[in-house]
Amino acid sequence: MNRSKAQSKKARAANTLVEELQDYFVNQLNEAVGSKSFEPVEWFRDQGMHGGGVRYVANNDAYFNRASVNVSQIHYDDNDIKKLASATAISAIIHPKNPFVPSVHMHISWTEMKQGYGYWRMMADLNPAIETPDATAIFSASLKKVAPKQYKLASAQGDRYFYIPALERHRGVSHFYLEEYGTDDALADFDLAKSFGEAVIDCYADIFSKANSAHLNPMDKDYARQRAYHTLYLFQVLTLDRGTTSGLLVHDQNDAGIMGSLPAIIDKALLSSWVSRLIAPQDQLLEAILNVLPDENPCIVSEEVKLALASAVRRHYKSNPKALCMQAKGNSIPATVINHQ
Repeated sequence: MNRSKAQSKKARAANTLVEELQDYFVNQLNEAVGSKSFEPVEWFRDQGMHGGGVRYVANNDAYFNRASVNVSQIHYDDNDIKKLASATAISAIIHPKNPFVPSVHMHISWTEMKQGYGYWRMMADLNPAIETPDATAIFSASLKKVAPKQYKLASAQGDRYFYIPALERHRGVSHFYLEEYGTDDALADFDLAKSFGEAVIDCYADIFSKANSAHLNPMDKDYARQRAYHTLYLFQVLTLDRGTTSGLLVHDQNDAGIMGSLPAIIDKALLSSWVSRLIAPQDQLLEAILNVLPDENPCIVSEEVKLALASAVRRHYKSNPKALCMQAKGNSIPATVINHQ
């Protein structure tokens, strides 16, 4: 089975870019831990007729709780009805094993419409279980340096997007989110996407290495704090994250990849305690999530559980489409689901 590629020159260039960033990120992490720690998993959209992707998944549980660096390209060159020509993206989430090493999320994508216009989405956020202020400052400074003109807007949008109203806090400590970004200079926009991705990867690889070296023997209480934070992370992804939900609603051919952002271990009792903080129908969504999580402590989010969670989220929003307006948003809401229809 082969994955077809989009015909557009811009989409092909974007695909080359995200594949290069994927290789760079995986190589940087491999170098940081001193071993080859990721293996590729391929998936296909409509048996490859409309693209698909490859994600690199961490297989080194000495350093990674869960980690996935996913590249995908979906296109509809053969379908005149679709508004969307192609969507090309890298989405990476790294959850380290060491609770003193922060998680990171990065997303860079190029969306091209058949009317002839396109736009970039660029996101990066640092998500520590136990914050180190120096790492936060370094990460934020790196984002500001690589995108000085865009940083103020992107930081404000990121803070808005990653806020969790029910818990009255943000998911992470440093957020960058540019939605539907594009200027009259297409080459400059492309270069920004490239330099942004490289800067995030370089900065995080340095933070990852230094934090692992500085904290060699975490204690049980540190892992307990990490489980509590990972519980919050799962809560935000499954009840608020618009990108995750959109991916699940568009198709069911990459549920394992979309759910690759979920940490491996959470505190189910803590998650259950948040049901009363949600208003209808999102309280029902959390109940559905709890119903598919195993009754154990700690609670393991296995591959089988991830697929069950994907189905639960998909069923909820198909039954409650108006609840989509309750999800996270920046200054604008991308028409991801509509574009694929």
